[in-house]
This record gives sequence, C-alpha cells and structure tokens, in this order.
Amino acid sequence: MFDVLKRPIITEKNTGQVHLYNEYAFEVPLAANRTQVKEAVQKLFKVTVVRVNTMICRKPARRLGRIPGERRLWKKAIVKLKEGDKLEFVAS
Repeated sequence: MFDVLKRPIITEKNTGQVHLYNEYAFEVPLAANRTQVKEAVQKLFKVTVVRVNTMICRKPARRLGRIPGERRLWKKAIVKLKEGDKLEFVAS
C-alpha cells in the first residue's frame, strides 16, 4: 500500500485544483491502476475517494552537450475527494 503513492505533486496549478475541485495529485508507479490508488489514499488518509484519473506524463527530450537523451516516463494520478474531506499536507 505504501509503495503505490510515491509522492504528492504540489504545484501552483494543483493547489488551485485543491481549492476549486477538491482534487489532489500524486506520482504513482507505472504499473499502478485506479483501484490500487483509490484504496491506498482511502487507507492512508482515511478519506472517501469519489474518482481517480490517471495519466502517463512524458518528459521532453534533453541534451547534455551534444549527447541527446530522454527523461523517464512517470504516471500521475488525480484523486477527487468527497465534499468536506481534505488532506492536510497541502497548505491552505
């Protein structure tokens, strides 16, 4: 359960989603599915999850001098909580 959620994603855009829609973003492993993310959030934070959306985020190509490279793929999960529930790690 602890290995399903890698870290919360706290950016200006995601903080706006928290205030407007009560949605929180997490980085999850590529193999994680929606039901695993939902169960992990409900057990860890003791809240009710309404919906989970997942997406695979691709980073742009990078170069180090003349050597081209690529960044790793990662998966993001956006979790919508029941009205009235909130997570405490995001500054209000």
